[in-house]
Amino acid sequence: MRMIAAALMLASASSPALAQEMDHGQMDHSQMDHGAPEQQQPPPQDHSAHPAPVEAPSDDNPHAGHAMSSTDDAIPKGDAPPVPTDHAAEAFYSPADMARARAAMLKESGGMAFSQLMLDRLEYRMGKGRDGYHWEGEGWIGGDINRFAFKTEGEGEVGGGLESAEAQALYSRAIDPWFNLEAGVRHDFGAGPDRTYAVIGVDGLAPYWFEVGAQAFLSHKGDAHLRLEASYDQRITQRLILQPAAEVNIAAQDVPELGIGSGVSDIELGLRLRYEFAREFAPYVGVNWERKLGDTARFARAEGKRASAASLVMGVRFWF
Repeated sequence: MRMIAAALMLASASSPALAQEMDHGQMDHSQMDHGAPEQQQPPPQDHSAHPAPVEAPSDDNPHAGHAMSSTDDAIPKGDAPPVPTDHAAEAFYSPADMARARAAMLKESGGMAFSQLMLDRLEYRMGKGRDGYHWEGEGWIGGDINRFAFKTEGEGEVGGGLESAEAQALYSRAIDPWFNLEAGVRHDFGAGPDRTYAVIGVDGLAPYWFEVGAQAFLSHKGDAHLRLEASYDQRITQRLILQPAAEVNIAAQDVPELGIGSGVSDIELGLRLRYEFAREFAPYVGVNWERKLGDTARFARAEGKRASAASLVMGVRFWF
């Protein structure tokens, strides 16, 4: 300490200004707070610029964790702006050429005519008595909204004549993305008397991917009928599909010459397992059961036929 004091005295002698600064006697300690130092408070923080805490995702709310903000203020109000009539390309090409180009683009992007032909069932049926055959198919040509469609189905005995068949020519119009409204004519031919019907119906894809259809028929003889159909493709694998199907026919009155009684005339249930070697070609095996009811069963027994029949089926489904 003595050495430090001596050094300070020498420094003060050589520098009077430093000695004046180091003179503690002239310092007023009365104005100094020797107590505990005052703790400064941090300035207030503005939390408005920080995002709100985000909830972690959970099973109850799988969308949690995504910061979402209201976009109501960003949505413009009022009517939509008019469709522009000036096109930049017309600065280099004539408006007529560009109009033809735009029309071709619209046509190729959905305005073209398409077509499909599908034979949904072409099968051999084995049961009691003589074996039989059965077919069922449909096709269409047209655009996304308006189409010409046709349907056909029939059956008979192997080695025998055609038992019954029908063909339908229909105008089909899409009424929403899933269903089509149909109207047209149907003609029956085969072993019984021929009949021509006016047809109106609807078919499409119901919720849970059920293919459904309903058709009402009115013949030129005045008899009316209703047909309801449904099927479902249950995929076991990407290529193996199990298809249950059902059909119900209802008649408004007795038609003895056709062997049809009023009420629910017959039902048909089937279960088919197909394997798609390609989407367009799939052989299948399955079972099919038919049952005539009410007066229709009575008419069948009077002709020596059975009211119900079960059969094993094998066939092929293809389309192009």
